[in-house]
Amino acid sequence: MRSRTAWRQRLAATLILLGALMAVGCGVTRIADILRDPGRYTNREVTVAGDVVNSFGALGQGAFEVDDGTGRIWVLSLGFSVPSRGARVAVTGRVESGVTIGGRSFATVLRETRRRHSS
Repeated sequence: MRSRTAWRQRLAATLILLGALMAVGCGVTRIADILRDPGRYTNREVTVAGDVVNSFGALGQGAFEVDDGTGRIWVLSLGFSVPSRGARVAVTGRVESGVTIGGRSFATVLRETRRRHSS
């Protein structure tokens, strides 16, 4: 009985995420594609979707790491709040290179430009 309920919850979460992706209005970019050729995406707005695997923030700003199964990318969130670890999100932002967050340098990040959709 519990496994059936868990399966239904996962199905509902997946359907919600798919609906959110369609509502975003543009295609989802694989994180592996961004990391493989960051110059192609630098200063372009893209949408990625996946699970939040790390996050930190306070007062509506911070950063979180999204894993879409092909790779991971850090997302800078200024004024959009930071989702908790384990959340499923679709986030749109501008790809940037050479960013330092909390004293740690990142080659490629996504600076959030639109409120994200989550499930």
